[in-house]
Amino acid sequence: MSSLKVQNLSKQYGDVTALDGVSFEIEDEFVVLLGESGAGKSTLLRCINGLTEPTDGSITLDGAEISGSQTDVGMIFQQHNLVEGVSAYLNALTGSLDRVSLARSMLQWQSRDDKVRALEALETVGLLDESHQKVSRMSGGQQQRVGIARALVQDPGLLLADEPVASLDPSSAESVMGYLRKAASEHSVTALVSLHQVNVAAHFGDRFIGLREGEKLFDVERGELTPELIDDLYGSVETVTLAEQEGAVESTPSDALDRTPSEEVERELEA
Repeated sequence: MSSLKVQNLSKQYGDVTALDGVSFEIEDEFVVLLGESGAGKSTLLRCINGLTEPTDGSITLDGAEISGSQTDVGMIFQQHNLVEGVSAYLNALTGSLDRVSLARSMLQWQSRDDKVRALEALETVGLLDESHQKVSRMSGGQQQRVGIARALVQDPGLLLADEPVASLDPSSAESVMGYLRKAASEHSVTALVSLHQVNVAAHFGDRFIGLREGEKLFDVERGELTPELIDDLYGSVETVTLAEQEGAVESTPSDALDRTPSEEVERELEA
């Protein structure tokens, strides 16, 4: 897993301060970013992914400063950003674009290792049986799971997700978050996920960072996320509540490099 260090990070858009001196470190954790719309969550993720250049401060991944698009950082977007005319399998394969061109990817000219990685990623998110189905025929939740698979094929050390379940119904949102948590655990990936849904966040997160108006309001572990902190972050909103901590998800990380393709993956590879 990768170690991420954000130090005194600031971002200005003209007179608007999107981030103001944000600092934290994460490693081997499933961390959730909380905050209202406009709090700076998306800007923070885009800075970490190298898509936006900060005004001040630094971001390092495993000791190396981030600059430009990072191939070792997987990104999951709210709107999926899939190629809808092709299958879930081909979409997952596009995660190898840093290793092969788009044309070669669409023609399936990747290495066997990349093809196995794509099928294993789809197996991780419960879509191996639907690997040859066009994503345009899939539900929103299934499409987001394909997006997770695609990010895993990059073989990242750090996985970022920007409001990955914002457009989903509660059942689909819980399912996608479960698979995202499973993906991070089974593939030994540090994860940083921004969410609006406090109940979902409290159920799946190991640690919680709250942003308000571009500043870090809190950085707490599971069990320390109290109703008082949530009220301070969002204001007095009666419908914003915490999930029962008894339902917390346990993490059992494993080393993905030691896995061998399952029989199901081998069958799909030969199909």
